[in-house]
Amino acid sequence: MSGTYLGMPSFPTAAKDAVHNVTLRANLRHATHTIRDKRAKAVAELEDWAELREAGKQIKNHTLRHLDRYLEQLESAVTAAGGTVHWAADAEEANRIVTGLVKATGEREVVKVKSMATQEIGLNEALEAEGIAAYETDLAELIVQLGDDRPSHILVPAIHRNRGEIRDIFRKEMAAWGRAAPDGLTDTPAELAEAARLHLREKFLRAKVGISGANFMVAETGTLVVFESEGNGRMCLTLPETLISVVGIEKVVPTWRDLEVFLQTLPRSSTAERMNPYNSMWTGTTTTADGRTGDGPQNFHLVLLDNGRTGTLADEVGRQALRCIRCSACLNVCPVYERAGGHAYGSVYPGPIGAILSPQLRGIQSEIDASLPYASSLCGACYEVCPVAIDIPEVLVHLRESVADRGGKGHRLEKAAIKAAGWVLNHPGALAAGERLASKTRRLHPARPPGAGAWTDSRDLPELPAESFRDWWKKNRR
Repeated sequence: MSGTYLGMPSFPTAAKDAVHNVTLRANLRHATHTIRDKRAKAVAELEDWAELREAGKQIKNHTLRHLDRYLEQLESAVTAAGGTVHWAADAEEANRIVTGLVKATGEREVVKVKSMATQEIGLNEALEAEGIAAYETDLAELIVQLGDDRPSHILVPAIHRNRGEIRDIFRKEMAAWGRAAPDGLTDTPAELAEAARLHLREKFLRAKVGISGANFMVAETGTLVVFESEGNGRMCLTLPETLISVVGIEKVVPTWRDLEVFLQTLPRSSTAERMNPYNSMWTGTTTTADGRTGDGPQNFHLVLLDNGRTGTLADEVGRQALRCIRCSACLNVCPVYERAGGHAYGSVYPGPIGAILSPQLRGIQSEIDASLPYASSLCGACYEVCPVAIDIPEVLVHLRESVADRGGKGHRLEKAAIKAAGWVLNHPGALAAGERLASKTRRLHPARPPGAGAWTDSRDLPELPAESFRDWWKKNRR
């Protein structure tokens, strides 16, 4: 299945199918409850968690207010360290830059460490169109790629798969992509991980080009940072001769010291660890005193991606979505995500953060993007766990207003009904007459009025009383 999400049905349509998938719901419930319980324990260890959360929020807000200055500083620092910076206004330009850089090396394959930005722009498909094979090396991303599937979670892209399904995918598909799965492979985690390790090792040792994202970029030094738990990132970032990093412009932070906050909050909120097992940081390229290339890639390219972020930044309410550090904590506590799964959101960014980020990056013109702000019960659990205090419910309501302002059949009828109700409520005589008429004709009212199916499919309409409260008051409280 393609990673391109255009043309997918609206969230209500996709979710309606998902909630009837018993296996999917069982997989999601088990995984999300396990992760969020562990996260709660990890967060509780820090007495100053609230202060760290506020610090992360303030660092991000400050950076976004001065984003132009810090991006220019970042470019200067990366260039001074031997790297090359490219600016991409949209997905098409970013794909053109990256495919051009890969083709210039003469290579026909690349290894990737998980990058949501490259999934956002459809880079794998763009590379494939140019005859270049892109191999995902994160275990969950590998499962998704081998299964011709789509990611459904920010942290655990294959969260919708159980161990038996993963075993079957490895047995059936690995040979077509490289080293085959071992004979007699079972669904035990150790055997599945070893099969992936053996399959990927030959790709790590052979690949001359690596493509990555980044969790953070430090403007002060030009340093890029990747947090991960499997070691595949370290292999992709150090072994290839050419490294290309595609990163959203909002990932920059001003100083090295700012990382201290996120080094504590990100791992606890995502993997429920005190620190990620692998924290890779690199600054340009390395050259020895006599001019020879040192360890690591000989060529480093940073592609700074806008793709709707500048437009999002212009929205005073919606811009807080750009504070997101992709921890996925909001997904793991969301009752809607737990039941519908990530694919229903029609975006590489699922769950509550996806419901506010995707419509801003892509616009609300399509059916799927116009429906995403409504993919929430507004319970507020997402805000409570967000390590940078993004008020997701506030942004959801804000985006719903934008969708409603665009009109459309449902919204026009709603506006007409509210206008009519406003007139009636402003004319007491008309209201009293309507109440008496409704009470006298109550036995004739259908239990499921036409056009109210969305309500009556799961709720009963309240029964009308024999007389209105107004008339009862007049009789009993003179």
